[in-house]
Amino acid sequence: MELPKVGSIGEYIREQRTQARISLRQLAAQAGVSNPYLSQIERGLRKPSAEILQQIAKGLRISAEALYVQAGFLENREPDSDVLTALRADGTITERQRQVLIDIYESFRKENDAKSGGSEDGDDADPLREQESETTEGQHHDHRHRSQEDH
Repeated sequence: MELPKVGSIGEYIREQRTQARISLRQLAAQAGVSNPYLSQIERGLRKPSAEILQQIAKGLRISAEALYVQAGFLENREPDSDVLTALRADGTITERQRQVLIDIYESFRKENDAKSGGSEDGDDADPLREQESETTEGQHHDHRHRSQEDH
């Protein structure tokens, strides 16, 4: 089971690199590794260390955690939500855009998990819901106000 992961990490790195429109030479320079070594990683001939993966992730501007999971260094903690699955499958956005959206989504989830740990129902202080209800109330108020002006 180790071998498919080694190949898949290389394929994943190559896919991320090509989506980011970074040449092998550019990524190797940014990651501080030689061109042949990076090429061997991409072809599945070498298994990079966690440290090298971190440097490659920085060069690709993606999370090191994503590479660690691909390489088998980390277990994927929980199954992806439908949102994450959709983001990862969307070929119309760049890897940078994908990673920003994933980071934002994950930060909301972590924030909500932290809040639900401290409250009984978890719905107490959801800033997005509060903002939506304020906007909705404002729209209803404006509509009532306009209706009264029309008459």
